[in-house]
Parts: sequence; C-alpha cells; structure tokens
Amino acid sequence: MTTAAGLARARELLAEHPVVDGHNDLPWALRERVGYDLDRCDIAADQSGQVHTDLPRLRAGGVGAQFWSVYVSAVLSGDSAVSACLEQIDVVGRLQDRYPEHLRPARTADDMAAARAEGRIASLMGAEGGHSINNSLATLRAFHRLGVRYMTLTHNNTIDWADSATDEPRHDGLSAFGEEVVREMNRMGMLVDLSHVAPATMRDALRVTEAPVIFSHSSARAVCDHPRNVPDDVLAALPANGGVAMATFVPNFVLPAAVEWSIGAAENLRAHGLHPLDTTERAMAVHRAYEEAHPRPHATVATVADHLDHMREVAGIDHIGIGGDYDGTAFLPDGLEDVTGYPRLIAELLERRWSPADLAKLTWHNAVRVLRDAEAVARDLSERRAPSVATIDALDGE
Repeated sequence: MTTAAGLARARELLAEHPVVDGHNDLPWALRERVGYDLDRCDIAADQSGQVHTDLPRLRAGGVGAQFWSVYVSAVLSGDSAVSACLEQIDVVGRLQDRYPEHLRPARTADDMAAARAEGRIASLMGAEGGHSINNSLATLRAFHRLGVRYMTLTHNNTIDWADSATDEPRHDGLSAFGEEVVREMNRMGMLVDLSHVAPATMRDALRVTEAPVIFSHSSARAVCDHPRNVPDDVLAALPANGGVAMATFVPNFVLPAAVEWSIGAAENLRAHGLHPLDTTERAMAVHRAYEEAHPRPHATVATVADHLDHMREVAGIDHIGIGGDYDGTAFLPDGLEDVTGYPRLIAELLERRWSPADLAKLTWHNAVRVLRDAEAVARDLSERRAPSVATIDALDGE
C-alpha cells in the first residue's frame, strides 16, 4: 500500500525529473469524440469522464514531456491514411497554439530540456502505423518536417512492408522496402518505434538500424505472454543498440488474466458490430454490460511495476521508460486510471528500493538521451547519404 510519505517523495522526484511519456492517444480521442472541436473538449479544464488527459491532470501527474500519438486507424489506407495523419498532426499543432503557457513544441532533445527549464510540457509527436506513409519515403520525410519524431512501423495489421504482432505475417519481418524505411528514418533522426510489430520485425529492425530504437508503449512478454509485448532476447539486445523500451499500462498487455477476458470482450464488441479498439460512448456501454456479466480482472500499479522490475533486470536501467497509452485503451489499472497516476507508480518503485537516480533515468533521462543519440546519428548519415528515392515496387516487386 502506497503511503502518503511515499507519494510525497514520488512527487518531489517528479518535480526534478518529470515523466517523458512515450505514447498518448488524445489526438485520436479528440477526433472520435468531438470531431477535433477543441471548444467541446477544452483540456485547460478537467475533462474527467470524457478523456484520460488534460493539462491540469498532466501537471498533477508530473508529466514533463508527452509524445502525442498521431495515430491512424488501420481501416484507413492509401491517401485517406495520409490525410488522417495530417489531421492528427494539425490538431497537435492547434493544441500547442491554444495552450502555449503549458505546451512547448519540441522537435529535439534540446527542446525537451528547454521546456523543462521553462516549466512547460514538451509536446512531441509520434506516428503510429507505417500505413500512414502510403509506401512513400517522401511522405515519411514530410511528416518529419512537420515535427513527427518517431514512427511505429505497424499498428495492429501487417502492412505492405512490415509484419505486425497481431496479424498474419507476410514478410518474415521487414521487406527490402521496410529495411529502406528504417535506414531513411535513421538518416532523418526519426526514431524507429517497434511497439506493435512482430518479433521478426523487431529483430530485422535491430539488425538494420544504425540508431537507437524505441518501444513507445510495450511491456515484457516474459511477464505477460501477449504478442504486443517485448521478448527477452529483444530486451537483452537494447544495450548494444542504445534503445529504450517504454512500459505500457494496458491491462491486457500486463496482466495474464486480463488477456483471456479481453478476448471475450472483443468478441462481444464484434457481435455488436463494433471494433475491439472502439472507445466511443456506445462501445463503452457495451463494455460495461459485458463487464457486469463477466467481472473484469483488475491490473494494479504493482502489476506494471512487476514489468518494470523485469525489464530493468533484462535490458538494464538505461534502456527503460514509460508509455502509458492513455486515451488509447478502454481500461486501465487501478491507481493508473488517468494521467495523474504516475506518482503512484513511482511511489511503488521507491518501495521496491529503486534509487532516485534510477527513477530519474526511467522518467526523464533515458527518453531524452535516445532522441539526442538519434539526432547525432542523423547528423552523420545526412552528410554521407542523400534522401532515398527508392520505391516499394523497385525493392519488393509489384
């Protein structure tokens, strides 16, 4: 049980070393819930009951930098996926313009440090799902120019050049074009995000990349055997690569009993004509009815801490972080119900004898360092390599 003294210590630590959260789906929630009308969801005020995230609660949670996911649903493809990603990028920019006293646009590690010094939240973007570039390296470069600083190579579906963790494989990892995507991301300084991808894709990316990778929101497969989690051999490869795996809070990725329950809940949503990832009011009502009939196993703060203990043991303290996946999941662990929950997680880790220095790496330093390292690689590569003009047809065939 977390004590008041433990929470106070956690908040003191976060005041000095705030959380860099690797993944928050507020932009998609704004799309789905209010059609990007920011007057209908003013995050300067408490929006509890509507979304997991707003500015007062980010402050209360000790968040100092947020990677906003500019996610595109896998039901969109081609030009529609590109347009949707641009709309996601646009709403992040509108949030930054609307709340400049709270959000500082950040594209570099130096920008993150400046935001921290100013007492503002560094606002970064990560594109979730390589289908959003529509097999175009020029589109990838355009997203980078607009401020996107990581791309998750796949979402839930296998795409034309990379296998997903939760779909049938077609490439045994990355295709030749997929490897070129990784190389071009390295050249630009865009972090390669391996959450959602198949283990073969993870291993291919680690073989090809010349820069550190990240897992923006994935936990340990050895602790919870879900395909979205990171196998131990991949975690063990992170020190040589320099990358960072950011533990997520999604119950069916962290609690084995929740995996089985989630399969049943997803089947129930499909029976009602809804997508398993739907978080609209109708979907939540269907979820609540299912949960009343089938009580849901509850993850806790300790459940997430178990993953972090294991990830620290396998990958090392310099290669772990936090990526909650707020506003991208219907349910969250007890004590981590919204973005105010980070102090409770830090307090739990303090009780497990994590040192303040180790916690500072977990919350702030590792994530800032990995972006800084990717920037250094990009400076070198961009002097030696021109932007790639390769096409998927040329590398993979028609």
